Amino acid sequence: MKLKKAAARASHDEAVINRLRKDSRFAAEYLKAAIEDDEEPQVLLIALRRIAEAHGGLAQVARNAGIERESLYRALSGRGNPRFSTLSAVAKAVGLRLTVEPV
Repeated sequence: MKLKKAAARASHDEAVINRLRKDSRFAAEYLKAAIEDDEEPQVLLIALRRIAEAHGGLAQVARNAGIERESLYRALSGRGNPRFSTLSAVAKAVGLRLTVEPV
């Protein structure tokens, strides 16, 4: 049973990553929804990680963002606490921009 759940989750993750790769508007809305989830701040890191995977992987995005690969892995890990400048550089490297709007 656990194997089926793991396979289903992997399939879902692959589908999300594939859509993030192909649809920049979806990627923007996906990231926006993650930012708006203020009850679970780790959701933003997961979303950025998936978007990075869709754009060539964390190593490629780190190069494009001018960030050390290890630093990006740490920043987007479950225990990450990245600076705003890191988040902004990653967003820019994948063709997105972090913005603020009224509530």
